[in-house]
Amino acid sequence: MKRNFIKLSAYFTLVTSFAMAQEQNLSKTIQEIVISDTKFAQSKEKSGKIIEKITAKDLENKKGQSLANVLSQVAGVEVNGNQSGTGKNLAYYIRGGRSRQVLIVIDGVPVTDASGIGLQYDLRLLPVEQIESIEIMKGAASTLYGSGAATGLINITLKKAVKKEIEGTAYINLGTQNVANQTKTSAQDFNQGFSVNGTKGRFSYLTSLNSTETKGISEAAGTNFEADNFSRVNIMQKIGIDFNSKINFQAFVNYDRLKSAFDGGSFSDEVANISFSEQFRVGFTTKYKYVKGELNFVTGYTNLERKYDTYSSWTSSVDYSYYKSRSLNADLFNKYNFSKQVFLILGTQFQFMDMQEESAYESITNTQANFNVFDPYATLVYYSNFGLNINAGARINNHNVYGNYTTFNFNPSFNFKTMPLKLISSYSTAYITPSLYQLYSPYGNLTLKPEENTTIEAGFETNLFQNKITFNAVGFYREEENSYDFFTDEVTYESNYINNSSQVIAKGVETNLGLKPVSYLSINGNYTFTQVAEAQSKLIPKHKVNVSFDVDLTKKMHWNTQYQYVESRNDAFFDSNTFATVNSVLASYQILNSNISYEVLSNRLSVFTAVTNILDKDFYENIGYSARGRNFKLGINLKF
Repeated sequence: MKRNFIKLSAYFTLVTSFAMAQEQNLSKTIQEIVISDTKFAQSKEKSGKIIEKITAKDLENKKGQSLANVLSQVAGVEVNGNQSGTGKNLAYYIRGGRSRQVLIVIDGVPVTDASGIGLQYDLRLLPVEQIESIEIMKGAASTLYGSGAATGLINITLKKAVKKEIEGTAYINLGTQNVANQTKTSAQDFNQGFSVNGTKGRFSYLTSLNSTETKGISEAAGTNFEADNFSRVNIMQKIGIDFNSKINFQAFVNYDRLKSAFDGGSFSDEVANISFSEQFRVGFTTKYKYVKGELNFVTGYTNLERKYDTYSSWTSSVDYSYYKSRSLNADLFNKYNFSKQVFLILGTQFQFMDMQEESAYESITNTQANFNVFDPYATLVYYSNFGLNINAGARINNHNVYGNYTTFNFNPSFNFKTMPLKLISSYSTAYITPSLYQLYSPYGNLTLKPEENTTIEAGFETNLFQNKITFNAVGFYREEENSYDFFTDEVTYESNYINNSSQVIAKGVETNLGLKPVSYLSINGNYTFTQVAEAQSKLIPKHKVNVSFDVDLTKKMHWNTQYQYVESRNDAFFDSNTFATVNSVLASYQILNSNISYEVLSNRLSVFTAVTNILDKDFYENIGYSARGRNFKLGINLKF
């Protein structure tokens, strides 16, 4: 007998909302540790960047949300597609940049799709349940991380083994799938998984399986359009060995499979279109600690295959296309401590990528389409006794196609000893390597140079009343040169990729405010202002606001609510009836989400319920594509 899913979720929400609040013990302030701006753990106080950290606790408080939802609530970050159907492709915009200008790193290994036009990684492949924590560092970061880290770095750490010999976890989440003004009550979003992990002696292990199946929403907006189903399977295996107190070895294997139906474009339904992605990642990390420092070797290999069945109105048939890419990354870097105040990071990174494509219109072989990159780099870090901190470095990029390119970073900051105030500033450059498709496809251009980005930023960070109030603000100015563009000759109609001679300028402000008036209540908000030229402003909101409330209703019950405002954005779509590109302005929208979790058995069994888009707002995240309306989710988590 089918249950009424909304009634079950609403009942749980009603019961838990009326629980009496209890006194909480004041938690000790823990100094937050970050790694993104040096590749080594250091206190956030010494960092010269405003690094946004999403902790395991933050992810726990936002159960029921996808990785894209969580990232889109960070100041300065817009993940387009996070409010759409589960299978909708994602795009990342940080500081007025595009997806190709955002580097994603997973457990120290940069990840990319070497067969993609912009090399961007598909975050739909990664379930949020596998993630331990995330750091977002904005601004140019090519000195430490190489190509792609032009406007931001998303540094993801996957879950690790616990210290006890064995622990198991399992979960199941059920949710509705509605667009605005729909009231389907049956569960159409299923997410489940389990993991077994532990540590025995010097050996650690972790095995996890996650799967997701979603139906009920058409990707394209329209009346009586068929639902576009989405499914995903993720398997992760980690092992670790501590040979002794100095030498550590960690290895991983990841398998990710994604299948999704998709439509023909804006306002265009299509029942025949199917996409399939299959990814295999393997790698290891070795650390050697010695008296004066630490030597690290991080390597990862990715094999990614994508297949598409796409209906063609020209041939009235279904076209098949196939993409395969391989990428290898190896990074050897050493930290040498001259003293407690000065250390030097020396490293060498090697990357190899190739791709192949088979379709009705073009063919690319991996014997032709490949390149390698060899980059030595150095960063010097200085911590003074009087509050001055300096992070400065350089990288020489050696590419076997376009030659050499050099990047720099200078990042001074100052902590006042007499007041709770830190001033930050930085000047940094970055580069983006042209993709294999842009070099070797029928539209390729082997004379392409790397895209160049320069970022200047300045700001401050403060905390008052024993961390009951925290506030930071950063202003940035970014120049982009040699950006890639697709050019068609109006006389010969020949097309290829070129370096655009015009300069792109982006500037803006990012602010964060945190309040903790009492031990059981936290209020966090951020505001982002981003300004770019209208020609480059597609899907980038000028103003964006996020506010969240976290309340410990009891020792076992937590309530989280988030509000988001996204201002109007420019967009455009291709009208298949008139064969013209239609410009449009998407209206601003507001989203209100809520989540309540309850620990039924201490450290054993917990349940949660979540409601998203509570106000059931109807809006476009992309013109002509569906956005989710009010939806409910119910989940159970078990530890054993």
